[in-house]
Amino acid sequence: MAEYSKIRVGVLFGGRSGEHEVSLMSARSILDNLDPEKYITTQIGIQHDGAWLAGNDTLNAMLNGKTGQLTPAAVFPDPTRSGLFAIRSQDHAAQLELLTKLDVVFSVMHGTYGEDGAIQGLLELADLAYVGAGILGSALGMDKGVFKDILRAHNLPVVKWMLVTRSEIEADIVQVAQKVQDFGEFPLFVKPANLGSSVGVTKCATRSDLLEGLIEAAHYDRRVLVEHGVPNARDIEVSVLGNEELHVSVPGEVIPSREFYSYEAKYIDDASQLLIPAPISPELTRRVQDLALRAYRAIDCAGMARVDFLLEQKGVDKEPGELYLSELNTIPGFTKISMYPKLWEASGLAYPALIDRLIELALRRKHERDHTERRYRRESQS
Repeated sequence: MAEYSKIRVGVLFGGRSGEHEVSLMSARSILDNLDPEKYITTQIGIQHDGAWLAGNDTLNAMLNGKTGQLTPAAVFPDPTRSGLFAIRSQDHAAQLELLTKLDVVFSVMHGTYGEDGAIQGLLELADLAYVGAGILGSALGMDKGVFKDILRAHNLPVVKWMLVTRSEIEADIVQVAQKVQDFGEFPLFVKPANLGSSVGVTKCATRSDLLEGLIEAAHYDRRVLVEHGVPNARDIEVSVLGNEELHVSVPGEVIPSREFYSYEAKYIDDASQLLIPAPISPELTRRVQDLALRAYRAIDCAGMARVDFLLEQKGVDKEPGELYLSELNTIPGFTKISMYPKLWEASGLAYPALIDRLIELALRRKHERDHTERRYRRESQS
């Protein structure tokens, strides 16, 4: 394929988030599976301090902490300056130099500033196509408290929850802990309202756990979510793909290597098991898939999402009980062990084909966005 006919893809990773390292792992898998016959790939890394970098093998340079040879870069919220620009110092002034035009940005920046609508807003202003949900869907999917409010408004099943703030915790953590204990019995889960990959999540079985969990979660967000624990919960997950026309994968089940599916169980000890397809009945499979699609539409999601459920187990025989929709991840993990691509592979869509499809969906959504009128046409002018 001629160079001029290839799609120019900017793979964006890193970021100012507790999920920075997970993003780098996701980026490695994406980069390894982008077909060089179809795409011209540019690596764009964002460091913990927010600095944007580009250059030869940006990902490995960031992984190895050897970023001195990389070039400061930026995408500007100005559609007349479209593309990725190098920022070079010359005569005590910053000079801009176009590094490359971009047809689409494939962001795998998980968590804060990457999955919450922030980077999506920048890319919208820059008039660039990008993979995944838009500003609204990203923001709603990211904030677990608001997301649960929306699910409840759509009569979708969620566990009981409450929100507290960092300022409340800092002002009087004892009073907050008492309010939480009045809310529900242990076990309770405490987590940052706006983060993923189980960063900052604590399962609390005692008051001491609760105090530690509130402090831990408040490190990562100003809003802290407290949820009832589901007895003997099974973790069921399903992948969704599409803009208007949606497709849903077979469900999978996570058997965590630890007490719950923590950050360490996901990315460190490599001992958790993924059962694909999940050993659940056809009826329950259809219910999981239907609820996932309803949640996806409820927040105006697009491109992709992994939807997570908690399935209660009842009695000594551990019969399936209540099913609760837990989270919707608009930029799910793309590492070699991540559930999102594995579920699609089990559903007949291989990893490289999945990447192709996501890029196609991003370009289609941009085409649809371009049909929106940006100037008010008065009747006399029509």
